[in-house]
Amino acid sequence: MNREQISRIAHAEHPIKAPLDDDSVRRLLERGVPRGDERVLDLGCGGGEWLLRGLSTWPQLQAEGVDISRDDLAQAREAASRLGVNERLVLHHQDAADFVSPRSFDLVLSVGATHAFGGLLPTLAAAGKQLAPGGRVLIGEGFWDREPSGEAIETLGDFTDLATTVDRVVAEGWTPVDGHVSTRRELDDYEWACWGSLASWALDRPGDPDSSQALETATTRRSEWLRVYRDTWGFVCLVLRRTSD
Repeated sequence: MNREQISRIAHAEHPIKAPLDDDSVRRLLERGVPRGDERVLDLGCGGGEWLLRGLSTWPQLQAEGVDISRDDLAQAREAASRLGVNERLVLHHQDAADFVSPRSFDLVLSVGATHAFGGLLPTLAAAGKQLAPGGRVLIGEGFWDREPSGEAIETLGDFTDLATTVDRVVAEGWTPVDGHVSTRRELDDYEWACWGSLASWALDRPGDPDSSQALETATTRRSEWLRVYRDTWGFVCLVLRRTSD
């Protein structure tokens, strides 16, 4: 099984690929599209869940998504057709870091996909290039809630604390106009859902040649979460505007 297959199975019960519940997603989208007729871009859209929710909520919204996964984009197209919003959704199969549009967007999203750009600040720079004057960026990133172990840094990456994360964003010329720090329940629900879904998939298919790998991956990832980073890692979403357009 490749990483993409594992991710798809793991997120079967938690289609938002970040530790956010439905109410948090809804509120963040509301803050990102105050009029309801905006043009929205998701850089690293995966299966398009953020865009699909926005399109289903606001009938005048227009959306575009970019991702390198053909399978995820096919899933997004199928869901858009089922929801009756496919005429307002454009999907691009390419690296999000290379995407350029002739038109700007009122909201640019990148939640849990900053690795595609090499980190938080490069993601903001890429989002800013696509943003219309007065527009907003909705970005989601991890942070250390307390001092991490070396093993935690090796497992998840070299994040910083929440205050420093926000300071770095502000120093790049952005002002937070809203935000959400994932709760302990959201963080735990996300991890249980991901590794529980992958384990269940394996247990339901004992004869599948990928079953043992899936179960081993689920066991390893669950153990890493519980033993390595559960007590130190957090996740923040920021709704940002340029300090000076």
